[in-house]
Amino acid sequence: MPTMWLSDSQSLQWAMCVLSSLPNQQLPANPPEILFLIGLTIIIGPQKTLLFFARRQKLKGTAAFFGGLVLILMKWALVGFLVELYGIFILFGDFLGTIAGFARNVPVVGPWIGALVDRAGVATRSSELPV
Repeated sequence: MPTMWLSDSQSLQWAMCVLSSLPNQQLPANPPEILFLIGLTIIIGPQKTLLFFARRQKLKGTAAFFGGLVLILMKWALVGFLVELYGIFILFGDFLGTIAGFARNVPVVGPWIGALVDRAGVATRSSELPV
């Protein structure tokens, strides 16, 4: 019995068709937010992407991120960017400790980044992944 669900490759093809069919006036010159969402979906899959954005503790960040995306598409670029930036910090703020721990190990600038992270109090060395 055939199903109505799309596979990963079919959903990617559908998204690219939708993006390519929109007039150039409706899209910014480089839509990084849309490409970010497509890339995230390709990497972790559509179900995990939906579960990530639909978690109860992340609803405020999800609303801000997609609201900012809508504002950008409505040509309110600066306001949309600021709203979207707030949403990104709410959604991905748990990963800042992991990113800071990784940045400490960068060969040349790692010690300076580590000093800045210690001063800002962003992360400890024993931080764990928030997943």
